[in-house]
Amino acid sequence: MKPPVCTLSLDVAEAWYSTTAVTAQARSPSSAGSYAGERWSFTVVGVRRDGCGETVAEPARSGLTTLLSASVESGGHDIDEAPVAAPEADPQESFYRRLIVMVTVVGGLWRVGYLIATKWHQRLRLNDSFYYSSQAWQNAHGHWFRDFLGTHPAAEHAPLTSILLMPSSLLAHHEFWQRATNTIVGIAVIPLIAMVARRVGGRRVGVIAAAIAAVYANLWMNDSLIMSETISTLLAVLALWFAFKHRDRFDIRSALVCGAIVGLAALARSELVLLAALFALIGVRSHPVRVWAARSGVLLLTSMLVLVPWIAYNVPRFHHVVLISTNEGGALGGANCDDAYSGAALGGWSLLCVVDNVDRPEEDASDRSIRLRHDALSYARDHASRIPVVVAARIARSADLYGLGDLVRFDVGEERARWASWLGIVSWWALAPLAALGWWRQRRVNGWVLAAPAIAVLFTTVVFYGAHRLRSPMEPVTVICAAVALASWSPVASCLDTFIERRRR
Repeated sequence: MKPPVCTLSLDVAEAWYSTTAVTAQARSPSSAGSYAGERWSFTVVGVRRDGCGETVAEPARSGLTTLLSASVESGGHDIDEAPVAAPEADPQESFYRRLIVMVTVVGGLWRVGYLIATKWHQRLRLNDSFYYSSQAWQNAHGHWFRDFLGTHPAAEHAPLTSILLMPSSLLAHHEFWQRATNTIVGIAVIPLIAMVARRVGGRRVGVIAAAIAAVYANLWMNDSLIMSETISTLLAVLALWFAFKHRDRFDIRSALVCGAIVGLAALARSELVLLAALFALIGVRSHPVRVWAARSGVLLLTSMLVLVPWIAYNVPRFHHVVLISTNEGGALGGANCDDAYSGAALGGWSLLCVVDNVDRPEEDASDRSIRLRHDALSYARDHASRIPVVVAARIARSADLYGLGDLVRFDVGEERARWASWLGIVSWWALAPLAALGWWRQRRVNGWVLAAPAIAVLFTTVVFYGAHRLRSPMEPVTVICAAVALASWSPVASCLDTFIERRRR
């Protein structure tokens, strides 16, 4: 006998930032389940069950701010999401989108102004930006992934940033247009952060997160650099979005897409490959082991498959297999030497430790990376008693609690303005406590996904060194979680609601 089909409707009395209605339909004859609806703040004023032979009205209830759960007693079937009215039909949705566009325009104007004011005639310094710029130029002119002299194969960094900058490398004054390309990518990060923040906490959180992202120095001061931070930040935000979709849907398709995005992120910054392992743990406690293992396997395999073409391309070019880049040895070498184990650069990275290690004619880049890694690990073993102090300093540097002068000097060496670096430190001090509070409020529902970038950054910091650029993948999470905390604070919520109502009139 075919089980009855029941439709459960929850009529919602909404604020400007909430949904209008939620519907659910029982469709499969399995054990009783639950419906996880959108995570807005709303007040339930009535419940109506159609098709089950009854209509029930319930007293109003308020305060459902994290998760809407409903079950159908008649028939005992799982309840799944049914289509909700198109957002275009909702004037509040239209206004919300206009508001995000306005915030993005403001953030974009600031970034473009900063680009023109500070980078119009600035020449590249001998840092990683020189590598990315020269490699993009060489790629655009047919010399694929060679060193800046064009004489040897190069894979000093992951390839995606150089590929992204290839079109602008064909223009006159290509260095400025490479910066402009990254600036455009940085502007796109603002609405993407708003999109993820809305999924976490609703429209109010989305607006606050967009506003913070538009002015947050640790985001915009990277956008005019010819570095990988901007594109990796954008891909980290996209990875968060698709990780949330994977958690909610938990099917093969969502695992495929999430894994592919993480793989692309790793091609921008190699340490972001850690997100694959962290996102693979989604659903480990809420789904049967076989189902979870299948989904996590697909996610991990897909992320690795995205890397395969780059790995295969490098096999005939180097003496040893290069997984993503040949930079591992240099990163370890500069972080495990006398300069980084004591003095002003304690817990940081020293270029002198790598420069002093002279190249050998018979070595290619992969040989040198292996030699530098061996020397770095040998140094760490010989100075094992200093490792706890060094690791503590690395973490403190990453949290802007130690070595501020050296961190700013490092930023200036990478073409960040000194005043912008100090502004970023002060901004971090303001946002980090709010972000911790916001994450704590979300820990039961969204905690693991939001924590994943921070865990990846912590791992990278402990293994390598503490610096602002290594913290960049978790800056969007800092913004989102801080927005969650601010949205729950009555004065901020009241001011925002008042502003919204006035603008709507």
